[in-house]
Amino acid sequence: MKFGKVDNPENIDFTLPKDHPGTKEILSKQKKVKKPNLYVGCAKWNKTDLKGFYPRGTKDELAYYSTQFNSIELNATFYRIFPADTFAGWYEKTPPDFRFFPKFFQGISHWKRLQDCEDTVKEYVLNASNLKEKLEMPFVQLPDNFGPKNMDRLEPFFKMLPKDIKPAIEFRHTDWFNNEEVAEALYEILERYNITNAIVDAAGRRDLLHMRLTTPTAFIRYNGANHQSDYTRLDDWIDRLETWIDQGLRDIYFFVHQNIEKASPLLSAHFIKKANERFGTDLHIPQMDDPKTKF
Repeated sequence: MKFGKVDNPENIDFTLPKDHPGTKEILSKQKKVKKPNLYVGCAKWNKTDLKGFYPRGTKDELAYYSTQFNSIELNATFYRIFPADTFAGWYEKTPPDFRFFPKFFQGISHWKRLQDCEDTVKEYVLNASNLKEKLEMPFVQLPDNFGPKNMDRLEPFFKMLPKDIKPAIEFRHTDWFNNEEVAEALYEILERYNITNAIVDAAGRRDLLHMRLTTPTAFIRYNGANHQSDYTRLDDWIDRLETWIDQGLRDIYFFVHQNIEKASPLLSAHFIKKANERFGTDLHIPQMDDPKTKF
């Protein structure tokens, strides 16, 4: 993943920002749980990107991937709307507790920019609904140039969505978070429509690391830098998430990306091991077929 890539990650201050006061307020409204609902995964399941992950001779990548992870952040759905039978096939190949987090089609987010896209939204949702209960939280990734001047497009778009869809949304224009008046207006809309405010942790885009939850769900897209600091950054996230769990966090959706994606399962395994120890969860720790795989 090239978004937020830097040449010298050792020069980046990776300290997580302080929480926004609104996060504690959101979480305080929830009944605390003994352990969170935790899903961790990669963005892709293909052999080309995840080199060293699949045993030799693996024929069905998704079937094997779903024995190692309990979820996938499905980026392929950004590039085209897959037919219903493809989603149905993915459903059949995966275990009962596996969950999909597909990205909304770019025709909705980037071409139409959330306007005049009701028919496309219906097609996307109808086809994706063949994942049944395994469709956990689809998400919208907005383009970098979708700024606060487009705020009036959000509510009409949210009203297009079926009531049983609980989406997340990712904003990539810095002014959504660095203009206080704009940010507060945005958070109010997201809370009103029960939309999860996705968090992006990328080396080159620290300006987007907002730490403001709008639902009792942390949807985190973690972009590693293929550097030793990737592991200490994950440890910092374990600390922060533990704080949020104590405050009432119920769902953690954590997806790992890398500039060189073959390292994503390694980072995921580190995160899952730490999470199991600290959160009381019991997720399977993914194994690399090639133990020599590095950053």
